Amino acid sequence: MTSPCMEEGRCKKRFPKPFTNDTITDIDGYPLYRRRDPERGGHTFTMRKPNSINEVEIDNRWIVPYSPLLSKAYKAHINVEFCSSVKSIKYICKYVNKGSDLAVFEIQDVNKNDEIARYQMGRYISSSEAIWRIFSFPIHEREPSVQHLAIHLENGQRVYFTEENIFQRAFETPKTTLTEFFTLCQKSDVFSQFAKTLLYTDVPRYFTWNKIGKKWVPRKQGKPHPSIPGIFKAKTLGRLYTVHPKQRECFFLRLLLVNIPGPTSFEYLRTVNDRVFNTYQDACCELQLLEADNHWDLTLADAALKSTPNNIRQLFAIILTTCFPTQSSTRI
Repeated sequence: MTSPCMEEGRCKKRFPKPFTNDTITDIDGYPLYRRRDPERGGHTFTMRKPNSINEVEIDNRWIVPYSPLLSKAYKAHINVEFCSSVKSIKYICKYVNKGSDLAVFEIQDVNKNDEIARYQMGRYISSSEAIWRIFSFPIHEREPSVQHLAIHLENGQRVYFTEENIFQRAFETPKTTLTEFFTLCQKSDVFSQFAKTLLYTDVPRYFTWNKIGKKWVPRKQGKPHPSIPGIFKAKTLGRLYTVHPKQRECFFLRLLLVNIPGPTSFEYLRTVNDRVFNTYQDACCELQLLEADNHWDLTLADAALKSTPNNIRQLFAIILTTCFPTQSSTRI
């Protein structure tokens, strides 16, 4: 009750948190971290209150999320939170764009002692900001607009559901910018034929993403296309989410999307010269989008001439685990 975070007998940080079997994330908002109750394997701890002989039992509801790796690296307790939305950048930049600072200044008069008149509320504007506003320079702007494009494997969309709509979401595949790009390229109208000439990252220049209908809609404003009527071009940029190379198939899928125009399906991306490959990595190799492994072959051949068998095995393991050769599965 005497902790700094307590107000009127309650914790300002909303502890204790509810028990949760799994971590639950949302598009916007705070995640609910996994906090297992003692009956499901959760941990408990008994501690004595400060300056008291009474003991209290602490469970997972009272623990602040932290990273053991960061705590060990920086030798300090580090509170870690998961940011699930690109809108979190607003929190970082809001102090730059929020406007003038609020200031309170005092006016002194040796002849009068009116306390009410001595204090005035006002806005403090520094000299640099005053010049910026006098010349009517823009305070903040963002150009061009950026459309984030989904990247996921087949049937790998993120699904948000509640107890009420869990069965409905299980049978309905969520529409994403990627799946609807395939749908757009499958049609036979003028706009779809034009979309087949575009890369995935170029689609936002000519089409807008309808968030309600979950589909790509041709732009009605912008620079007209010189040869195709009804097609308009804007300055919008398409940005694919970054994929770590350790997520191999998704990484190679992303590589295919930025090189193959107008795909109609996931299988279309794996098809090269009328041959359907089992993996996106094999399709990338067939299209020569990946570097060959000849330098690793030369490295092992050179090591075989002057290194011990144990050193060669260690070198081979390092190449497989840290250098990501394209044909690692056939080398084991």
